[in-house]
Amino acid sequence: MLSFAHTHLFLLFLFTVHLIPTTPMGEERPPQDQGQVQGQGKSRKRVIPVPPTEDPDPDPITEAYGYCNTPDRSEQAWEGHSPVDYKLLSVQVMIRHGDRYPLYAIPKTKRPAIDCTLSPKRKPSHPQLKSFIGHMAQGGHGRWEGTLSSLPRLPNHSACEMGELTQTGVVQHLRNGQLLRQAYKRHKLLPPDWSTKQVWVETTGRSRTLQSGMALLYGFLPDFDWSRLTVHHQWSTLFCGSACDCPARNPYLEEEQRRQYRLRAADTELERTYADMARTLGLPPRQLRAANPIDSLLCHLCHGLSFPCVSAGSALGSGGCLTLAQFAVIRRQQLEDEVDRRRVGLYRRYAVLAMHPYLNRTANRLERVAKAYAPGRKPRAGEEVFTLSSAHDVTVAPLLSALGLEEALFPRFAARVVFELWKSPHATQGPRKGQQQSQNKASGVKGERSKGGNMFVRVLYNGEDVTFHTTFCRSHDRHATQPLCPLGNFLSFVRKDMFGVLNATSYHDACYRQTG
Repeated sequence: MLSFAHTHLFLLFLFTVHLIPTTPMGEERPPQDQGQVQGQGKSRKRVIPVPPTEDPDPDPITEAYGYCNTPDRSEQAWEGHSPVDYKLLSVQVMIRHGDRYPLYAIPKTKRPAIDCTLSPKRKPSHPQLKSFIGHMAQGGHGRWEGTLSSLPRLPNHSACEMGELTQTGVVQHLRNGQLLRQAYKRHKLLPPDWSTKQVWVETTGRSRTLQSGMALLYGFLPDFDWSRLTVHHQWSTLFCGSACDCPARNPYLEEEQRRQYRLRAADTELERTYADMARTLGLPPRQLRAANPIDSLLCHLCHGLSFPCVSAGSALGSGGCLTLAQFAVIRRQQLEDEVDRRRVGLYRRYAVLAMHPYLNRTANRLERVAKAYAPGRKPRAGEEVFTLSSAHDVTVAPLLSALGLEEALFPRFAARVVFELWKSPHATQGPRKGQQQSQNKASGVKGERSKGGNMFVRVLYNGEDVTFHTTFCRSHDRHATQPLCPLGNFLSFVRKDMFGVLNATSYHDACYRQTG
């Protein structure tokens, strides 16, 4: 059985074999196709985008470029959209770090030549990049938890180090922050004199996550006051805090690894492709596999660099270059693996146990804010209005799975998941009495105005509203007079319903019952 100390290393292996997105839930569409939203009139039309029909045979190369997430195009963000007169109370964000240098090198080939210093004159750039560089120089005035103070606040090597954030990665999150700033500006989410408690920022102990978090925060709050900011350290990539101990979790991951291995081993085209690549480089196929070449090839693709080549005289192999066709075969197998993973369901069980602690903290935060805005109470200024968790693909991927978003894109560079809490201007006609009492009890919000339910949650992934694709709100009638998802649905899901896939009723039950 994997120990928790080894979980992160294994997760890196598991997901660097699945580094590119799966079939998207939906493409960007112009606002006029989505119905009217806040600021566009009094219409109560739907505000949830409906995804188009999925491509049954996605092109591996096109999918790979989507994973790169090159910041050279405009993006439609649906954060901050709601029916008219609804009040935005809280926003909780989880991101994957931006574009990074490979974690692995392909033996006998030159490493990609990429400069990881920052320069506003080098593309891709951003209008805020110069001021961001200057602001990070003042970071000593902030509070950094644990060992975070020893990490560089900016990437700074002219020849990138393994896993280092690139300028592309910084620009990706400056854009993310700017998008969120524009989306929430009219809602006045944070007061100008926001307090330390109202803005919560947390990151793992990797420089690429810390720097990505700082870039997004700066795009969202330009020239923020360092003296008000505390950056918290999450030592686990699962962001599980004090609830990481779960003996039943890793066995599901081990089973998932065995499933993945069997599927790869049965793919004869993939085996031939690895053999051809190894012959070109003069390597044993096993050594090439261990070097995880897809990680480095993705970097070449994302940065427009030619694939690695070797001369016949410099290796025992035939010499030549690795090809886009070989890359496409590996990618094709990855896409097929994603389909098989969903069919088997082992990963979903792992994801529920892996991400419950984070989801539980998110639910508790939203509930505290909801209680603060309950009828008869004066809203307090000490609740977490904006939370930013800067993480990895091995964090965001299980989060999506735990929420039931099985068809979502695998987390691209700078992916973002956003939870929004909204308050309706009046109580709404809701579920039957018994069901509503259960929701009220789950939400902890009492009073006359809560009888119909006036607290609602939205979930967005890369700017796309996916609320009604989640397990907890899939059955909600999005065309009802109340087009948002009741907060009580989310709270009930996190505290009990999500464990149904494990035939359990609580996190403790799911973690310990089967292991005695």
